[in-house]
Amino acid sequence: DPATETAFASVCQGGLADVDSAVGAARRAFVGFSRSSLAERIALIDRIILAYKARAAEFADVIAHEVGIPVSAKAQVNGPVGHMEVARDLLKTYAFEQRIGDTIIRREPIGVCALIAPWNWPIQTPVIKLIYALAAGCTAVLKPSDASPLSAILLAEVMHEAGVPAGVFNLIIGRGRVVGEAMAAHADVDMVSFTGSTGAGIKVGEAAAKTVKRTCLELGGKSANVVLPDADLEAAARWNIQRCFFNTGQSCHAPSRMIVHEDQVETVLPYLADEASRFVIGDPRLAATTMGPAVSQGQFDTVQRYVQSGLDQGARLVCGGLGRPEGMKRGYYVRPTVFADVRPDMAIATDEIFGPVMAVIPYRTEAEAIAIANGSIFGLGGYVFGGDRERGYRVASQIAAGRVCFNGAPTNSLTPMGGYKQSGIGRSMGVFGLEEYLEVKSVYGFAAEAEELPEHV
Repeated sequence: DPATETAFASVCQGGLADVDSAVGAARRAFVGFSRSSLAERIALIDRIILAYKARAAEFADVIAHEVGIPVSAKAQVNGPVGHMEVARDLLKTYAFEQRIGDTIIRREPIGVCALIAPWNWPIQTPVIKLIYALAAGCTAVLKPSDASPLSAILLAEVMHEAGVPAGVFNLIIGRGRVVGEAMAAHADVDMVSFTGSTGAGIKVGEAAAKTVKRTCLELGGKSANVVLPDADLEAAARWNIQRCFFNTGQSCHAPSRMIVHEDQVETVLPYLADEASRFVIGDPRLAATTMGPAVSQGQFDTVQRYVQSGLDQGARLVCGGLGRPEGMKRGYYVRPTVFADVRPDMAIATDEIFGPVMAVIPYRTEAEAIAIANGSIFGLGGYVFGGDRERGYRVASQIAAGRVCFNGAPTNSLTPMGGYKQSGIGRSMGVFGLEEYLEVKSVYGFAAEAEELPEHV
């Protein structure tokens, strides 16, 4: 428990034999499940949604205990329902068969899918991967993070209660270096969907390449928020803090670089400091808490190391800093920290910290702001604030990232999520997410009967 630094549960660690067993079960189940009708899969997802909703309070309690996510973070538990509903509804409209000329183009389930999920969204990320795999007619083996195995066990109970056929869903708990790599390399796995760090994603990609399987990788990020001179500076600053420090900053889309015109930096800083001070830091099980602890001692130490590097490299500390918040003597709690006078080459501006640490970087021209935003190995998310929508769209169009939001616009479950550059390969959610789990087949020679063939399968 990261709030108390004490153990409260124990789990088994799977090994290579368990991987073989789970993949074998998924392979056998694929034969029948891949031929299930759309109506059957829609009904299955409906049952999963009902079973999941019945356990929502348990999910909130479990993730508060195992990863320190506050029960007040409703999106963590409620969000998966929306994703499941989108996947279900897609099955009612998606054309699994189309025609190009006299050729039938079929989209068929790819096969056995290895799903490797992170701890920072311990329910939503596994649900998104799993529900689109099931919607496509695939079978799955899920490995959660070492830090969040209990929520995955609860998810397995939901699958059982919903009547998911035997072998269609399989859960393995184990080390990424053992179980995760074995899943990615397994000859009977047809596709790997991984969410995690870029370093771990590279290892997954290398393992998967040995059997030439498809990979969908959502990796690290160092998202920039470009604040144009005509923006509402207070709104931009307060939103940036809330979005960046949500989930204790443990979010791959966090706008951890705020790029502000050099003449407006001093105007923005008081808003940033004030908004950072409004977080209620404490026990994640309390409804009033808005920021819980970092997930582990290792993550706490990482945040401290980067805060120290910011100080050592000459950045100006606006708020926060080293150590725990005042009055806290245990738990992996960190101070919401903002730095100004940050150069683009500083470690706090280049590295994914995965904690509540934000860098304010000045710019002189629009072209320089875009160059700073794109001067990263990552390209997962991007943000633009401005008063002129046409100018804002022009800037957003030049940011090399998979998702860009203007003036804090919310994202949604229908649209694709994924990254440019070292932030990943492939997309999740919506039509694009469904198609990650489908193969494309061209069928020739049936032109005469083309009009009699079904539009959907």
